[in-house]
Amino acid sequence: MTRVLIAGLGNMGLSHALAHHHHPNAEIVALVNRTEIDLPDELKSYPLFRTFEEGLASAPELVVIATYTDSHADIACTAMEAGAHVFVEKPLAANVADAERVVATAKRTGRKLVVGYILRHHPSWMRLIAEARALGGPYVFRLNLNQQSSGAEWETHKALMKTTSPIVDCGVHYVDVMCQVTDAKPLRVHGMGLRLSDEIAPDMYNYGQFQVVFDDGSVGWYEAGWGPMMSETAFFVKDIVSPNGAVSIADAEKGTSASVEGHTRVGGLRIHRLGKDDQLIDLPDEPGHQKLCDAEQAYMLRAIAEDIDLTRHMSDAVQSLRICLAADESIRSGAVISL
Repeated sequence: MTRVLIAGLGNMGLSHALAHHHHPNAEIVALVNRTEIDLPDELKSYPLFRTFEEGLASAPELVVIATYTDSHADIACTAMEAGAHVFVEKPLAANVADAERVVATAKRTGRKLVVGYILRHHPSWMRLIAEARALGGPYVFRLNLNQQSSGAEWETHKALMKTTSPIVDCGVHYVDVMCQVTDAKPLRVHGMGLRLSDEIAPDMYNYGQFQVVFDDGSVGWYEAGWGPMMSETAFFVKDIVSPNGAVSIADAEKGTSASVEGHTRVGGLRIHRLGKDDQLIDLPDEPGHQKLCDAEQAYMLRAIAEDIDLTRHMSDAVQSLRICLAADESIRSGAVISL
């Protein structure tokens, strides 16, 4: 039985806590949230602390970090130095140096470090990546995730933008997909962005897009925007093109752009191969958001129990973050950033 602490009880933290509540090999010893929170009934019996230091005194063997990005690195390193393994939500850190510090700490202490790349546990996204690789590169990636948010969702986005831009927060998922398909080295990034609301800090933007070039010739485009002004048209584009055809997410039943369930849902793939009729692949019975979080935490526990080598996982997490942070730097400086 693995003793688990969950730090941060927002949307993702609560889902991860529920995953451990229901897992037969996990025992929650502490929940941490810096503000008051109305917990679901399943979690009300667990000890709840306001600070991570108080929770760490419970001697957890695994710390799950779902706090704001700027706190990830320090909490992760403190947990590993105390002997705990770590699952940390994406992005791994607020900057590359901190991300590398977390990875170095994991290697030095021999602790397991898993980053919350939820699409890596989604069978339909794994199928998308496999179909794209089967076409052969080089590739064109056309990916976006815009979210028209208002009310509580807009407040959450504004809170996130105090430390992290949309193209970094969401972009690491989809850049990770690009990197899995190409398995190539990124060369340069060019980003553009715009502040579309007076409700966010003057040095932050709530809409951004960037282009990345890989050393195999592949090129990728990613776009992300948050806020009440965003369009509900073409907010979810997932399209990978190669000289031999294309693979695209074809399902249009996403609900609204604010739907968390819709952000991971595939539903169906359209495979286009030169000289052949398009193939439509139906992917019914996809896992929902909670089942994906269950799968992430089950993998974390298995990585500990089976001593899974996470070297490539950690380096991939740093690389996708490096690309997105370079895009952020490009937006702020107006320059193309070489990697």
